[in-house]
Formats: sequence, structure tokens, C-alpha cells
Amino acid sequence: MTIIPTSIPDVLIFEPAVHTDDRGFFMETYREEEFRRVTGCTRPFVQDNHSRSLRNVLRGLHYQIRQPQGKLVRVILGEIFDVAVDLRRASPTFGRSAGVVLSAANKRQMWIPEGFAHGFLVTSDVAETVYKATDCYAPEHERTLFWNDPALRILWPLAEQPTLAAKDAAGTPLASCELIG
Repeated sequence: MTIIPTSIPDVLIFEPAVHTDDRGFFMETYREEEFRRVTGCTRPFVQDNHSRSLRNVLRGLHYQIRQPQGKLVRVILGEIFDVAVDLRRASPTFGRSAGVVLSAANKRQMWIPEGFAHGFLVTSDVAETVYKATDCYAPEHERTLFWNDPALRILWPLAEQPTLAAKDAAGTPLASCELIG
């Protein structure tokens, strides 16, 4: 497994060693000991999620003000542009974002620690995204950061307006959102 840093030191890309032959491929997607050593995260993963989305769907930027979730995100079909925004008020990277392409082809995973908002844009015809979370989904604590807030300076690879859920279209700007920690 190769670890690739992003513009935010706590957000990491995991690139697995992929073993291919004429039968297909094999890769290890998670090893607890190595994950803990690299991330410093000692909380266990308690929930796995799987979503299927069509081209130009933008999900997020979601976070929980209580029961914050660390997420290990990967794509098993298609391609997404995955984004993490640091909402830890005492962090030197507060308000900054890191974005990366995750795809079934590149097999990379992005580690998004607790204290970050998370979202993604589907850049293929369809994408299936799976991720592990360090805490359970708690709708009463969920908040949505406005995906297109100019303060975030996210360079979404958009050719047109994205397809959004109502809660994502009504997100809160960074300047007035509830923060974590």
C-alpha cells in the first residue's frame, strides 16, 4: 500500500498494490494495523455505506456536529471527484479543502478524518461509492456545508449545474455553519 499526501496533512490517499493476471486482479483494501499506524486513528469502523449515483450528481458537503465520522472512501464502479473540507476550528488548515479523483480504475481510497465535511461529484455515467465510517449516521446531528461556497475555493470539475438533493442545495456557507470542536 502506498500512502499519498494531500494538501491537508490529515487527509490521505491510500493506493493499494494490485496483483493482476489473466484471471483478473487481487488487492488488499484495508489492514487495521497499517491504517492505524499511518492515520493515528484508533477508533474502529462501525458502519459501511454504499451509494450509486448518476453522472453530475453532487452529494454533500455533509458532516455531523456530534458523532463526527471519519470515512475511508473508495469507488468500485465509475469515477468521482471526492472532497474533504476541514471544519476543525483549531486546525491550521481550517476551511481548506482537498479534492482527488477516485475511480474503479485507479483503486485509490481517501481517508477523511473526523471533523471534516465530505462530498463528491460523479464524473462518469454512473458511480458506486463505498466507505467505512468511524461512527454511525445520526440525522439529527447532520449538517450540510454549501458545496459552492466561494470561501472554500473548491475547483469542482463541472461543465454544468450539478444534480443536487434539496438539503445539498440549501447548504450553509462556511462563515455561518456550525463547527466541529
